[in-house]
Amino acid sequence: MSSRTLKNRGTVSRAPASGMAVLFLLVVLVVAGCRQQPLLSDVSFSSDRITPNADHDNDILRIEYRLSRAANLSIYFLDAAGNRYVFRQNEPRAPSGDDPYSVYFSGVVDGYLLPGETLAGFQVTQRVLQDGIYTWVVEATDRQGVTEAVSGTLTIADADTALPELLNFSVSPPVFTPNRDGISDRARMNVFLTKADTTLTVYLLDEEGTRYHVEPDAQTTAIAGQPGLYSFDYDAGVDLGADPPPDGTYVVWAEAQDAVGQHTVTSATLTIQNGGVPRAYIYLGEVEWSDRSIVLGETLYFTLTVENDGATPIRTSGPPPGTVYDNTQNYATLGERIQSGVFRVAIHCENALINYPWRWAVGDESVLVEDGEGHRYLPAGTRAVVTGGIRFVEASGARNPQYCWAGLIHEDVEISQVNDRVDPVFLFIEVP
Repeated sequence: MSSRTLKNRGTVSRAPASGMAVLFLLVVLVVAGCRQQPLLSDVSFSSDRITPNADHDNDILRIEYRLSRAANLSIYFLDAAGNRYVFRQNEPRAPSGDDPYSVYFSGVVDGYLLPGETLAGFQVTQRVLQDGIYTWVVEATDRQGVTEAVSGTLTIADADTALPELLNFSVSPPVFTPNRDGISDRARMNVFLTKADTTLTVYLLDEEGTRYHVEPDAQTTAIAGQPGLYSFDYDAGVDLGADPPPDGTYVVWAEAQDAVGQHTVTSATLTIQNGGVPRAYIYLGEVEWSDRSIVLGETLYFTLTVENDGATPIRTSGPPPGTVYDNTQNYATLGERIQSGVFRVAIHCENALINYPWRWAVGDESVLVEDGEGHRYLPAGTRAVVTGGIRFVEASGARNPQYCWAGLIHEDVEISQVNDRVDPVFLFIEVP
């Protein structure tokens, strides 16, 4: 092998011609290997025409594509005027691997409005394309910003474009207190649905995204899935003994989806205050009775303690503790009517003509608090001593002695078993 010396540059060897050919081939192969494969390939639509009307005939098509590397994927449609309708928007995708990506398309895209169109209090989140010829575009952008797109044409025909409208959505009252105190215990939602074969959903949504489903009122006039006025009677689960959602302001959503897949929504707000299942008891199930034997005309006194160990205040009403009844009287003769949701301490004796005729508030002014409308409550976590008496001025009934006992009544709601027939006394009345 020959060589020559270059001044100040050392010695350079000359490769034979065959060696140069091998070196050139290696360079070509390296350069070819460095070339990237197409980002997006094998894009196909299984049909160039669909009729999205839920008749199960040519309603959908299948879209397939391959990605050679990770990318954000978009699929959209352009009408003759260049308006864009989005089916997928910059959704991250990994390389497709051996199998292509596949997705079904039913003609439904992200919500849009027609020129000059206004909606009556609801929004469209998904909507079917109107009849016409569209350019479809499948587009991918990789992490280096390289974008590739493939396009074609699609005809939409005989589309069911009638929207499932949600009209006159209302929530009342805007503030409610689900605690079974008989005041604003329920919220009512009403909405009119315009389209048949449509599912309707109503729920509360909190700031963390938790949903609280609302069931339709059993008395609603509409038939499920059909047009009509739908009513929802919401007690926040308290009537079934479940704790309601935490106090706070919620967005109430009504959502409708028709058979084609169009989706509409409307919303209002609802504030929950003082929510909770009322839990109150006669403390230790204990009643202190003044005597077990009295003379006709004397008074049987009692003392007991009410404990509110729930998370919500309990409402009460008079007469106040310390009141003494004649046994011929009852709460009504003292001007105290039954009030739904009110808690009262009560005494019953076997000879009484009505259930628990003698009743008292569950505390006095020293422990009760009053709201802005004059309703009185025993706060959560509070105990109250209740006293009272029954003066037996008349000997009536077949039993003597008779059993008398205490109860804690949640009026028009329940007398729980633990608060019924508490600590009976076997009372004898001596008749001169």
